Amino acid sequence: MRYPEGGGLTAAARAKREQLRFEAADLFAQGMPPPEVARRFRVTRISANRWYRAWQAGSTAALASKGPGGERCHLDEARLNRLKAELERGPAWHGYTEDQRWTLARIADLIASLFRVRYTPRGVSYLLHRIGWTPQVPVHRAAERDEEVIEQWVAEQWPAIKGRRSTWAPGCAGPTRPGRV
Repeated sequence: MRYPEGGGLTAAARAKREQLRFEAADLFAQGMPPPEVARRFRVTRISANRWYRAWQAGSTAALASKGPGGERCHLDEARLNRLKAELERGPAWHGYTEDQRWTLARIADLIASLFRVRYTPRGVSYLLHRIGWTPQVPVHRAAERDEEVIEQWVAEQWPAIKGRRSTWAPGCAGPTRPGRV
């Protein structure tokens, strides 16, 4: 999916498909049945039948492209740039100090407060992809983490706690005792 353009087909691909439908309309006008049109253009019979019904209802003009699918973005380019700048400031700047991560709900609230436009979490996800942001899984680490102390503990304390595996006892991976033979 091409997120910067909103996804879907390019204008050239839409024009190519539209031309195909126009050629099918010419064949319908010559009396060719929809199943034969489907075979000739290598499309499904359902598509050919849909084109035929549209052609019958409104001639060739009914087969014209209606433009890109989906709903238009509620934010213009200037607003998208402002949203990106606000997101780069970080969650703490916008009052989320306890957990400094952007969630879809938080970004939806930010958009609502900045632009008075409501987005669903899924809509926010699409919008973030459009401006080049991707979901990130944060690394949870304690702020007081001391790598040197951890390495020393692993080297000195862990072997004593772990101990050596006793090799004389029979082992069993299951939670029950092995059956007798």
